[in-house]
Amino acid sequence: MAALFCSLGFQYATWASRIPALKHELGLSAAEVGVLLMAAGIGAVVSFPLVDPLMRRLGSRRLALLSALGLAVLLFALAAAPNYPLALLVLGVDGVLVGCLNVAMNAQGAALEVRFERTTMARLHATFSGGSLLAALLASRMNAWTSSVPAHFAVAAVLLLLLGVYARTGLLTDDAPAQPTEKEKEKEKEKKGWRRKRAMPSRAVLWMCCAMVFGTVTEGAMNDWSTLYMQDVADASHQLAPLGIAVISAMMVLARVFADGWRGRWGDGRVVVAGSALATAGLAFALVGGGVATALAGFACVGLGIAAVTPCVYVAAARQGSDALALVAAMGTTGLLAGPPLIGFVANASSLVWGLGVVAGAAAVVCLCGTRIRWQDTPPENAGALPPETAPVTGTG
Repeated sequence: MAALFCSLGFQYATWASRIPALKHELGLSAAEVGVLLMAAGIGAVVSFPLVDPLMRRLGSRRLALLSALGLAVLLFALAAAPNYPLALLVLGVDGVLVGCLNVAMNAQGAALEVRFERTTMARLHATFSGGSLLAALLASRMNAWTSSVPAHFAVAAVLLLLLGVYARTGLLTDDAPAQPTEKEKEKEKEKKGWRRKRAMPSRAVLWMCCAMVFGTVTEGAMNDWSTLYMQDVADASHQLAPLGIAVISAMMVLARVFADGWRGRWGDGRVVVAGSALATAGLAFALVGGGVATALAGFACVGLGIAAVTPCVYVAAARQGSDALALVAAMGTTGLLAGPPLIGFVANASSLVWGLGVVAGAAAVVCLCGTRIRWQDTPPENAGALPPETAPVTGTG
């Protein structure tokens, strides 16, 4: 299962690390790069109404594997895109598949916590950051060997396929649904009617959605724009430029490995508030200080501080029920893919420094949301175990 999280982070950071090359090859402005990234966000939005029926028809296991396979193939398509419109189309489809994989793999993670009554979500998300780190290191090495984007993406696609094959054996099996009786059908109709009546999420869930959106805006924007910042603002070399992603991802892996322990000791609320405050201060320090070393130090603070936000919010949403979990997962995909284009528009109107200043503001919003969410800061003996009501949404037994 961890291989799926790793593959999503790896695929995402692979094409993000080559944005400078894609910008040069397609002759794009900063605003056009923003629109290119927005195409992925629009694809993610389009995926939302598709995920639920696909989960019910295919199950989380099959949907996750098919989405991971599609994301590997799309790297070839992006490398071969001869013009801007086709690149937009490829990244739109990429956003759809990312949305499907994000919900399916987090559903698998939620079901894993229920089945084994152990807190595992932070460690699973650590492998996502690990995948981003591996992609950044591969990009740095491939830049030293060749400037060919197709060669780089071909190597990455092969690695993604190997991760998919490995993940296949570790996923939870979807139970075949039993044929419902007439009485069960009537209960299901009543349940659907009740769900329609409560379509509006609660205030607690809205705060979680806000924290997730701005948290993933921070995470996604740093992955997408750190390479350009290192190269265009901090004057890093082509070999050093991808290390911005590498530092962020390395610190996120480190933080997420230890995040479950922090949650048990200090509580989810304190971890999220303190971490997002550190990310805000660290990025502000990097933008004001300038230079490669200062940028890397500030980026490290962002990675360390923002890392635990996503796992904590996923667990908090899961405690609110299956609908909240699905909604928060959808908002996470939106922030991850739709946030970076906003940075592009700001950068085009002013500068990339101001663009990343918006990211610092997003981290500050997460800090505010963290003070408004009702966290379960004193976890029970089986900390992190999710309520049984989340299981049906996962598509697993």
